[in-house]
Amino acid sequence: MRHSVRIALAQADAAVQTPYPTTHHEQDHDMAITAGPSARADQTTELSIQNRTLEMHLMHENLARAHMQERLQEAEDQRLVRAFRLRRKAERASLRARKALAAAVL
Repeated sequence: MRHSVRIALAQADAAVQTPYPTTHHEQDHDMAITAGPSARADQTTELSIQNRTLEMHLMHENLARAHMQERLQEAEDQRLVRAFRLRRKAERASLRARKALAAAVL
C-alpha cells in the first residue's frame, strides 16, 4: 500500500478513535450495548465514506500505473524502430563497402 494511503488511513483512524476509559465504570459503560439503528447507520455511513476514499486513492494509483505501462510500451516501440533503422543503415553501409572492394579488385 502506498505511503500516502497509509497516512490517510491512519489519520482517519485517529480521528475516529476515542480515548481509553480511565476507570472501570467508564469501561463498563463503553462496553454496554447502546448502539441503536441510528448509531449503526452512522457507522455504516462512515465505513462507506472511508471505502470510497480508499477507492479514490486506488483509482489514482491504478491510473498512474496504466499511464506508466503505456509510456514504457511507447519507449519499447521506439527502441525497436530505432534498432530496425540502424540495422538497415548498417546493411546499406556493408553493401557499399563490398561494392567498393569489388570495384577496387577488378
